[in-house]
Amino acid sequence: MSTLVLLLITGVGLGALYFLVASGLSLIYGLMGVLNFAHGAFLTLGAFVAWEFSRRFGEGSWSMFLLSLLIGAIVGGVFAALTEVVLIRPLYNRHIEQVLVTVGLSLAAVAIFEGVWGTDPQYPAGPAWLSGTTGILGAQIPNDRFVTIIIALLVLAGIVLFLKKTRYGMIIRAGVENRSMVTALGIDVRKAFTLVFTLGGAAAGLGGVLASHYFGYVSPALGGSLLIFAFIVTVIGGLGSLAGAAIASVVVGVLQQLANFYWGVGDFVVIVLLAVVLLSKPTGLMGKMA
Repeated sequence: MSTLVLLLITGVGLGALYFLVASGLSLIYGLMGVLNFAHGAFLTLGAFVAWEFSRRFGEGSWSMFLLSLLIGAIVGGVFAALTEVVLIRPLYNRHIEQVLVTVGLSLAAVAIFEGVWGTDPQYPAGPAWLSGTTGILGAQIPNDRFVTIIIALLVLAGIVLFLKKTRYGMIIRAGVENRSMVTALGIDVRKAFTLVFTLGGAAAGLGGVLASHYFGYVSPALGGSLLIFAFIVTVIGGLGSLAGAAIASVVVGVLQQLANFYWGVGDFVVIVLLAVVLLSKPTGLMGKMA
């Protein structure tokens, strides 16, 4: 029983990490129709800069850990905003060029990260409590999983409230439905779309810092490895569906943990799940592609 509890809770924690990355992908595609293959670079840069800051000014305290989360989110958001303004904005409605540009940016970013920080992994240090465990029904759950789950829930609630309750959220949703009409009303939709990219990048940067503590290291390849599963989660949940991404993240995370523990084939089982969903319901669980 304790083993099952451990696998379920850690699976939800892994799913929460996937969601932080996938939420930005889903938000950007759902509201702007952009498939951003450079999203992993936002994550990696946020994690590296947060680690660098913590290393230089003192690791191990809660204040530094929380500050590193904020720095990761800011760095990811700024990088994403610059990407949208410089590279994506001239290519709206030109999807092939968008894919080529974002793939190229992701490859270039990895090369730059390797040049600056090297190819070897770096090991961040967080508060001692994060490295400990908490007993639940006989299972010792790593504490960092609880932090990741809580932050993922806060990010989900924050994005939903922003889109539904704020002026810019309403402008973004209206611009997606009819960009020409909103522009005719004198509203600059471009600024709203840049904000969407910024939010997605901030979520990725936040996820990067948490991932560095979750896995115990940060490396130039961290964003790329997580991006693969984030895309899988986004497709399974339904491209553009934030709720679908949240549900799919938990399903994928738990299934991967169970399959890895009992059979050692977690990644394979996730790919099988992706194939089953695409064959049975090509629009994904929430059907936002329709």
